[in-house]
Amino acid sequence: MPQFSANISTLFCELPILDRIAAARKAGFRAVEIQFPYDIPLDQWLEKKRRTKMRIALINVSAGDLISGGSGLAAVPGREAQFQAAVEECARYAKALSAPVVNVLAGRPPAEFERARCMEVFVNNLRHAANVMADIGVRVVTEPINMRAQPGFLISTTAEALQAIDWAGHDNLALQYDLYHAQIMEGDLLNTLETNMARIGHIQFADVPDRHEPGTGEINFPRVFEAIDALGYKGSVGAEYNPSAGTENSLSWFQPFKKSQLI
Repeated sequence: MPQFSANISTLFCELPILDRIAAARKAGFRAVEIQFPYDIPLDQWLEKKRRTKMRIALINVSAGDLISGGSGLAAVPGREAQFQAAVEECARYAKALSAPVVNVLAGRPPAEFERARCMEVFVNNLRHAANVMADIGVRVVTEPINMRAQPGFLISTTAEALQAIDWAGHDNLALQYDLYHAQIMEGDLLNTLETNMARIGHIQFADVPDRHEPGTGEINFPRVFEAIDALGYKGSVGAEYNPSAGTENSLSWFQPFKKSQLI
């Protein structure tokens, strides 16, 4: 059965972020994801992890100003040093938290730069991150983001992400496949999973169109989760959605899986 992780950057937001780890465990999860943990000192995360006996499935490399509407770090010419510093910080957190996977977001490069130049920077930065993380046994993924939510995002499809990974040419790179973004941009989820499972390093989900919990939109989640399991995926499947009416009221999809979550 799939092993699910609760993304506490979007779930359990009724609570302070450090308290969300215990709330996730109480709800039946045995792992969490954190988009950007860096505003909280590492020792506080470690204490919460120790007390709750929860696994950390994934964190993101800092994306700089991306979340506040900027361009990010990973694909902007001239920001290479900032990206490298972000990778070093992420490596420190990932190693201490035993996070097996980290995500590099490509970002929205400024229009003043040609796409080819930004892609070159991104590919070089992916290769750098893969090298750094390989030394500590952590895998690097990159995630396509749909153009409806993030117009101008450099990597918005599975094909674009895999092409960048191929150009980087490092065996410590993989695809982060988010069902929400993929359904908006491409559809054909089951075929894409089957075709690319060997190259997928992490999976996330939310329903379409409103990015709420499974059952609120158009994706056939029971069928998709069944396929993920049948295809032999061994990583975490991250619940990264915005609950439509509070986190506790959004977890009916999870009930059939609670007893199969590994400690």
